[in-house]
Amino acid sequence: MAELFIELFSEEIPSGMQARAADDLGSLLTKALDGLNPRDLRTFFGARRIAAILTVDAEIPARSVSERGPREGAPEKALAGFTRKHGVTPDELTLENGFWVLNKSLDPVSAESRVAEAVPELLWKFPWPKSMRWGAGSNFTWVRPLRRIACLLDGHVVPFALAREGDDAHGLKASNLSEGHRFLAPGPFEILSGQQWQEELETRSVIVDMDSRRDMVRTGVARLADQHGITVVQDDGLVDEVCGLVEYPVPLLGKIDAAFMDLPAEVMQVSMRINQRYFALRNPDGKAAPYFAFVGNLPFKDGGKLTTAGNERVLRARFADARHFWDLDRKTKLADRVPALAAVTFHAKLGTQAERAERISKLAGTVAQAMWLDGAQIAQAERAGLLAKADLTTGMVGEFPELQGIMGGYYAAHDGEDEAVSRAVAEHYLPRGQSDDTAKAPVSVAVALADRLDLLAGFFAIGELPSGSGDPYALRRAALGIIRTIRDNGLRLDLTELFAQAANGRTGGELAKLPDFIAERLRVQLRSEGERHDVLAATLAGGLDGDLVRLLARTSALSEMIQTEDGRNLLAAAKRAANILRIEDKKDGPHTGAPDPALYTQDEERALAGGLDQAVPAIETALKEERFTDAMQAIAALRPTLDRFFEAVTVNAPEPEVRANRLKLLSRFRETTALIADFGQIEG
Repeated sequence: MAELFIELFSEEIPSGMQARAADDLGSLLTKALDGLNPRDLRTFFGARRIAAILTVDAEIPARSVSERGPREGAPEKALAGFTRKHGVTPDELTLENGFWVLNKSLDPVSAESRVAEAVPELLWKFPWPKSMRWGAGSNFTWVRPLRRIACLLDGHVVPFALAREGDDAHGLKASNLSEGHRFLAPGPFEILSGQQWQEELETRSVIVDMDSRRDMVRTGVARLADQHGITVVQDDGLVDEVCGLVEYPVPLLGKIDAAFMDLPAEVMQVSMRINQRYFALRNPDGKAAPYFAFVGNLPFKDGGKLTTAGNERVLRARFADARHFWDLDRKTKLADRVPALAAVTFHAKLGTQAERAERISKLAGTVAQAMWLDGAQIAQAERAGLLAKADLTTGMVGEFPELQGIMGGYYAAHDGEDEAVSRAVAEHYLPRGQSDDTAKAPVSVAVALADRLDLLAGFFAIGELPSGSGDPYALRRAALGIIRTIRDNGLRLDLTELFAQAANGRTGGELAKLPDFIAERLRVQLRSEGERHDVLAATLAGGLDGDLVRLLARTSALSEMIQTEDGRNLLAAAKRAANILRIEDKKDGPHTGAPDPALYTQDEERALAGGLDQAVPAIETALKEERFTDAMQAIAALRPTLDRFFEAVTVNAPEPEVRANRLKLLSRFRETTALIADFGQIEG
């Protein structure tokens, strides 16, 4: 076996593309070198390089392979094409099982030869999301100009070049050279192994391991913040982005001018993050601290004083812009901005944002009524729904779209709106992502649900559904937001009725698919939580219960029941009955209708019939009263009776009328289990 090392050294790679590129390099190498049994893969990435280290066998051993060609009697052209493709004559083929077959013996292939053959092809086809050409005379593309290729097998250069016929690919070829930090250690150095490469880069001020850079950024910023008794606002995305911009991270702390400390904390944080990649800091009381953290790309002789002063100066200019929007926006009341939404198109087929605001307002009132809120809260929900999108016309949201809703809440509070109204405007986008909390205040919940109900009903009405991985209107996220908000708040709502209200008289399109869409999102959510999504699918077989709280309680009771011994045996019996009926119904079914007691010939038949007579009303009553555990116990109580039935009774009796009657009895048992769920969809 041998260590294969590859480094692709280029101009600065966009931070967001580095991790994916390293993964692609690893997977493509593993696939291309499959015959060498690649293993122990490690990948690295940074601002100017992606690299991989893996172990491969010394050679691909000699082997025999068979290639099946055309059928015997196929047209001559087919046979000629096959032989031409493999560079052989028809005499070298053998006839096996009606096909012409080429049996070949392949010589061993050294790892060096295979790598030299595979890597250039891999690099020519490397799947960057965006790539570029540079210079003249080559069609080779890379994300940024590629400067060096290092490729070593057990410390020795694997000789290859990227040049093709008529294209010199900028003269790029494999070597054993790399480079350190652009400013602190310019110029090439020799690579001897993967381990030596990492160690040498560190001496040349390049931390090539992403986890190490993350740790330097996190611990360094946290240490600086701790010196002032403040904390860092958690932002993993910003940490990763910054780590992709620097090769040797050096955290520094700057001070925010006191004149800007009255800006909303969210405005300060977003301005620092989006414009400058700075970290926001908080005081122990949660308010914005008068400091910011940033990360340099090299140590400074003066401890970073000059650089910090420069960044403070830049931040003052950024905050001055934010101050302009903040002051200007507050001169116009949020309510007075609602008419301006008529000039903002939401969707060509769904009207303007002003029309949508009216719909959300009306729907928020409907949801508030369904939540049994009082009259004042219903009015607040309607008011908040009307104002929810008004901040789209503000300068601050125009500059920072991430602040939608948040700024509306601030402006509503400034205008003297009810606290519940301003809070609902600020929170109606919650949850924005998987890690976000959901809205909890009753009025906020009503508006958050109304916003998503209108979104889903509107786009399903015009037939704009997500497809594959494409979801341009974030409908999956909206559905998940509804599910999480209902679950987190334990809301007893009828989603089916609310969607009908949200449709606002519209019919057709794909509205009929909306319940299944919500059900699928619920299954996905339960799967991500490690719950039995198959049990949910079984419970949903009869259609989506618009009350998600009731649906999940029923699912939970069923899940608990099938984990008991009686439940597992009942599940097996239900599947056995379903299999028998499926087979026999194809012959002369369906076998439906009430069985005839006069045709029972065994006590076990009579016992099962009697058990079903008792179980059905008990199950129906328990389900109606939402005593789901009782319903499960009623069905599980049939287990011993079923066991005796299947042990003693031959369903396919020789007498036709007895057989048909027993199949009807099994059909009645299947109908009874269907009151609970479709047991056939439960795994196990």
